[in-house]
Amino acid sequence: MGKIVGVGGGRMGELETLSIDKEIIELTGKRRPKALFVPTASSDSQDRWDVFQEVYGRKLGCDVDVLLLLGSRPEPNEILEHILPADIIYVGGGNTLKMMRRWRLLGVDKLILDAYNRGSVLAGSSAGCICWFDFGHSDSMSFYSDTDWEYIRVKGMGLLSGTVCPHYNSATRGVARRDDFHKMIRKYSDMGVALDNFCAIEVVDNRYRILSARPDSHAYVLAVGKDGSIIEEEIEQKTNFEPVKSLVLQT
Repeated sequence: MGKIVGVGGGRMGELETLSIDKEIIELTGKRRPKALFVPTASSDSQDRWDVFQEVYGRKLGCDVDVLLLLGSRPEPNEILEHILPADIIYVGGGNTLKMMRRWRLLGVDKLILDAYNRGSVLAGSSAGCICWFDFGHSDSMSFYSDTDWEYIRVKGMGLLSGTVCPHYNSATRGVARRDDFHKMIRKYSDMGVALDNFCAIEVVDNRYRILSARPDSHAYVLAVGKDGSIIEEEIEQKTNFEPVKSLVLQT
């Protein structure tokens, strides 16, 4: 039973994100689920961990834990002790490229995949959304230079098909996401999924629906048309789940 919730962005703990956070918890089917926070992308940020404890722990009633993967190199059994009991694995935002490289070095991606196959809910925002897809539109290079950087295509775990763009209605350091994502989709002829801030895609057993915590937050599917133009369609928000394969645009 595969359950994934990828959030396009929005700071955890804001009023607008709580409806999505509550849905993530609801997917576990447990009254007090165990929620594991993985802040690799934010360099194991203590501030992000404090927020997670406040929101998922004190506010939403989960038993919370954190998996720190930077600094010293944890042993596989130590990593497994955190992942194995988790009902929710929530991945924080930040430097997606750095995160995926660290996960692969330590085998964390394989352990998370095992947890997913056992029924754990996989969730996260920004980098924590990209990681579940084949690829993601990422601003990882902006963490290394304020000016000399560009968006890159980062390889994820491939649990969801296509290339995803979080923060679709915003920009990093003044560089708009939308236009650059169009260039990326055209370059690689990918199927694209774009999520505004405060918008999420929820996938349960190969069926999906869009969750939006704000009326002006939307999701889109993109493809390259026969004439090379980008076709972009807003994904309708429905209560019922639709087959994931229906996301593919007819070009």
